[in-house]
Amino acid sequence: MREMVKVAVDAMGGDNAPGEIVKGAVDAVNARDDIQALLVGRREAVLEELSRYAYPKGQVAVIDAPEVIETAEPPVMAIRKKKQSSIVLGMNMVKQQEADAFVSAGSSGAILVGGQVIVGRIKGIERPPLAPLIPTEKGVSLLIDCGANVDARPSHLVQFAKMGAIYMKHVVGVSNPKVAIVNIGAEEEKGNALVKETFPLLKECKDIHFTGSIEAREIPRGTADVIVCEAFTGNVILKLYEGLSGTLLDVVKKGFLSSLRSKVGALLVKPALKETLKSFDATAYGGAPLLGLNGLVVKIHGSSKAAEVKNAVIQCAAFKEQDINGKIKKNITDS
Repeated sequence: MREMVKVAVDAMGGDNAPGEIVKGAVDAVNARDDIQALLVGRREAVLEELSRYAYPKGQVAVIDAPEVIETAEPPVMAIRKKKQSSIVLGMNMVKQQEADAFVSAGSSGAILVGGQVIVGRIKGIERPPLAPLIPTEKGVSLLIDCGANVDARPSHLVQFAKMGAIYMKHVVGVSNPKVAIVNIGAEEEKGNALVKETFPLLKECKDIHFTGSIEAREIPRGTADVIVCEAFTGNVILKLYEGLSGTLLDVVKKGFLSSLRSKVGALLVKPALKETLKSFDATAYGGAPLLGLNGLVVKIHGSSKAAEVKNAVIQCAAFKEQDINGKIKKNITDS
């Protein structure tokens, strides 16, 4: 029997809490018998949602957290003052090894601050990056960083590249991940000061398969498995990705409904189209892990529904099974 993976879930974080969060956690434990969901939030509200579902009782527990950190609150102040909030209690559970991971759709700032201040960085890691999987023509790629370090240094990006390659190899199963740095052209001499300084450092790395620069238009084609950038650029890429995919879907739907002929055509292509669009659904790949911490912290969208919560919780099991933190420590900080 597989070892039980304990995942603390912020039941109060996000636009759809606690309803969708609780449902996603229940779906996860119903899908996997080796996961225990520790729902951290206001007990009465969480229990009320749980009463709607059937699930293995031993795989779900409720940890009372009477306080909630709101999105608009200053992150550092909130972490310091709201010790009984779902984010702080969940982070502390990871720190004290009462949970293997923490998943939250709550305040991004509080999660980033809490990850570093409470859970703490692996010794030798300069800056933990947020690293979501994004859908591509060839499967998925890892975008690193997408929101944690707006002002990064070349040494940070080198560590991002190494951590990203470890993640793609051991969690996603890409044997020799191709690593590329986001740039405005393929030529080595192009780019801003950060990219120009980082490029030769990545070329010198013997433990990654660095393929050079990647332009934004090549990202959806899957020409690289690990896409390296600082958080400002990464966040712009991620948000454009999400917005464009939603817009294209709306346009396609309107086109299919524009006439009787197009409606008939829509019925014929619906099965194939549905399968294609499913592969480009970012929620299917879980959340963005904050890599380089002493424990696993996963950030999911503030608007997350049950499916994304479920996939993020299951994602945590793969992270533990492959001992990603151990591999990061061994291959990066001890090298």
